[in-house]
Amino acid sequence: MPTASGNDIGFELFLTTWNALQKYSTPRHHAKIARWLEECWARGARRLLLMAFRASGKSTIIAVFSAWLLYRDPDLRILVLSADQLLASKMVRNIRKIIEKHPLTSTLKPKKADQWASDRFTVRRRQELRDPSVLSAGLNSNITGMRADVIICDDVEVPNTCDTPGKRMDLRERLSENEFILVPGGFQIYMGTPHSWDTIYADTVPENRPDADIFLKDYERLRLPLLNAHGKSIWPERYSDQQIETLKRQAGPYKFASQMMLMPVTQTQGRLNPDLLCPYAEDLVTHEVHQKLFLSLCGRRLVSCSAWWDPAFGAGRRDSSVLAIIYTDDQGEYWLHRLMYLDIRGSIEDEATAQCQYIAQEIKRFFVPSVAIETNGIGKFLPAILRRELALKKIPCAVVEQVSTQPKDIRILEAFDAVMAARALHVHRSVMDTPFIQEMQEWYPGIKGAHDDGLDAAAGAIRLEPVRLKRVYFSGRQSWPTEY
Repeated sequence: MPTASGNDIGFELFLTTWNALQKYSTPRHHAKIARWLEECWARGARRLLLMAFRASGKSTIIAVFSAWLLYRDPDLRILVLSADQLLASKMVRNIRKIIEKHPLTSTLKPKKADQWASDRFTVRRRQELRDPSVLSAGLNSNITGMRADVIICDDVEVPNTCDTPGKRMDLRERLSENEFILVPGGFQIYMGTPHSWDTIYADTVPENRPDADIFLKDYERLRLPLLNAHGKSIWPERYSDQQIETLKRQAGPYKFASQMMLMPVTQTQGRLNPDLLCPYAEDLVTHEVHQKLFLSLCGRRLVSCSAWWDPAFGAGRRDSSVLAIIYTDDQGEYWLHRLMYLDIRGSIEDEATAQCQYIAQEIKRFFVPSVAIETNGIGKFLPAILRRELALKKIPCAVVEQVSTQPKDIRILEAFDAVMAARALHVHRSVMDTPFIQEMQEWYPGIKGAHDDGLDAAAGAIRLEPVRLKRVYFSGRQSWPTEY
């Protein structure tokens, strides 16, 4: 059985051997990470932060590193902590597979099957210890009372754990508990990418929180963004220049900066730029071919449509009731054709019925096959009223109830960021005359009480899965073609 003093194979060689066994080469940035980890471990550095771009292979390297640590000292106890249990268990399974198949660690596998589970396992070791060799846990797991020599915090900061100030505070509190689990002189490493401007990985204090402290203040850091100082890919075999440009267009500058360049995007960087919009003045064109309806805008054939209604009630209200209608053309670009701020003053109907009647009228006018209603708060009873009005007018349109659980700032930024960066959002002249442009000019993430109802409605329509326009009336008979 291996002993701590008799195993002097370095980690870089251990990793290269494993990669060769898997018939993989070892990328240069993997070798750099391996040398950094081994050097830090050798000189006694016990607080590390590894930041590397998404899909860089950092979790795989840390799994091999964990197997190497157990190869050197089988008595170590390793805790893998992630945002959720499934992610942590995935790494534990990977560590277990490496120990089983690596030629230097195969003797560590225990004889008893019950010590070789998927979420925890115990290798053949000299000491009788209460805790397993490797254990997985999510942030919400009860790990009070356990002890660990090594804690691996793998992607503990994800959108679900940091998208509100309360969650960010709770994340810091939970991670601070690690100090009570880690034995004196224990080793702790964080690995991940920033998902918030107020990220736990920050090395400076946020501008709007001068009284804050740097969470990982005393941690040694290795930072590996996808592009080097000359703008070249550090992994050209996987990410060529063309692939990077495609990724930038698909992900948008906000997500590319945070996930690939490891830059926490601040509030000012998250501002939307109206200059990236593509305005147009043409109206919807309809034509009929063999009793089938076709719609087009500016010569582009439209193939799908999304509509989102964010309702509001009450005279003199601060919030606006807004309907957004967006088409998608056959080239995948978006056309924000209407953004209607509802004003039903003077109607003889009650406010809810009057708004639903107006929505039904616009649905008919613009051939909308499905409309989503945000039912948070006052919108809970509106779907039934709208369905009634659509039925009375014999308008074939589905009503979909939507509950928004993600913070509004993130919904807006994620919806607009990539599509605007690609110059793929066309906006009708009627929309330019609404408060929409002013909302965009004045919008910043985190600003409380801002006017952003039009932005929110349009973001909802963009984020909806495109609804294929299969069946819409025209002259009482026609429908949209289904063969695209």
